[in-house]
Amino acid sequence: MKRRNGFRASALLTAMMFSTASLAADIEHQTDYSIALAGLPLARATFHTQLVKNRYTISGTLNSAGLVDIISRTSGQTRVSGVIANDHLRASQYSMSYRSGRKSRAISVTFRNGNVVRASMTPKRNPLPKNWVPVTSRDMRNVLDPLSGLIIPGKSRVCPNTLPIFDGESRLDIKLSPKGTRSFKTRGFEGEVIVCGVRFVPKAGYRKGREDVEYLRRLETMEVWFARAEAVDVYAPVYVRIPTKLGPVTVSATRFGD
Repeated sequence: MKRRNGFRASALLTAMMFSTASLAADIEHQTDYSIALAGLPLARATFHTQLVKNRYTISGTLNSAGLVDIISRTSGQTRVSGVIANDHLRASQYSMSYRSGRKSRAISVTFRNGNVVRASMTPKRNPLPKNWVPVTSRDMRNVLDPLSGLIIPGKSRVCPNTLPIFDGESRLDIKLSPKGTRSFKTRGFEGEVIVCGVRFVPKAGYRKGREDVEYLRRLETMEVWFARAEAVDVYAPVYVRIPTKLGPVTVSATRFGD
């Protein structure tokens, strides 16, 4: 697996991870993550959450680090807003933009009751490759955005669970399976976390046979760890591990709830 494919995979999963705090009060909160390949730094991410009554806004940044920053500087910004529902955080507006070297892209998605009502991407993929799997209207029903998708209420199952994600271009399922518990410590948190196995299931909006997509689809050893936000019965990711041929890509919270 090429180095850029491992970074792309870690960036996708990192985009799904953000801080949580008490949903019952107006509050601002920040969580930081480090991304590494075989212990070498790839990127840093910061997510800032604002909660006002039953509405939330999350904004995040991702910046490459270490050798990746020297070879091809990568940066990204993302933002989502919506309402706090009983089963998941339900987005109303999601956006993401990134730049990697000379390449850039911006995505915007509008949701209503879990369904996509508008999605745009600039620049568009034109023309689409012959092996492209198109996204249909059915694919955009009852879906979650990649930022809010991995926040799971305590009364719901953390794993097993299937999370239907639409990121503005691709539709995929994140399938979580139980793998026990572990201890985890970082700034703002120390305690037991729930460990889930992760399966990546591409559904639409991707090039069939693409190397990095097929690698993730076949991979059976990915993990994500969920920590509980003590102020409210909600779980959020604090650690992700993605094995690659060059070594594991890890995403670890360096600050959570402090």
